[in-house]
Amino acid sequence: MILVKQVGVYVNILNCRLKKYLAEVFKKNNVNLTGEQYLVMDALWNEGTLTQQAIAFIIQKDKNSVTQFIDNLEKKGLVTRSVSKDDRRVNNIVVTKEGMALKDSTKQLAIDTMNKAIDGISEDDLNTFVSVLKKVCGNISDFGTKIG
Repeated sequence: MILVKQVGVYVNILNCRLKKYLAEVFKKNNVNLTGEQYLVMDALWNEGTLTQQAIAFIIQKDKNSVTQFIDNLEKKGLVTRSVSKDDRRVNNIVVTKEGMALKDSTKQLAIDTMNKAIDGISEDDLNTFVSVLKKVCGNISDFGTKIG
């Protein structure tokens, strides 16, 4: 297989397998979140209250997908929407008490999952891998915005 094709294939496989693996770990541990919902919650846990637009930028998903993620998180009682005092068109997303209760155990599950995925890979190799991924992301930055 051509090297450039292998890059695309393996990046896609990695993405799919990580999502599936994380979903299995969450299900096994009674965490009712998808991988994408976890990304939203993690952004909120890290940053505090955010707009839907800010969440979309952080997790690199389109606004419509983020709206669906937030709708589902709201149904689960993990977040609420609060209309911005400055602009009624803007929704601020706030983590509820129930959502905060998931933070530590869920983050640890995600960290443990990633640690298993990278088991046996040296820190130097991981640093190189991250560096290469950042360069690729920079090369294909969306509308001039860069990731990382």
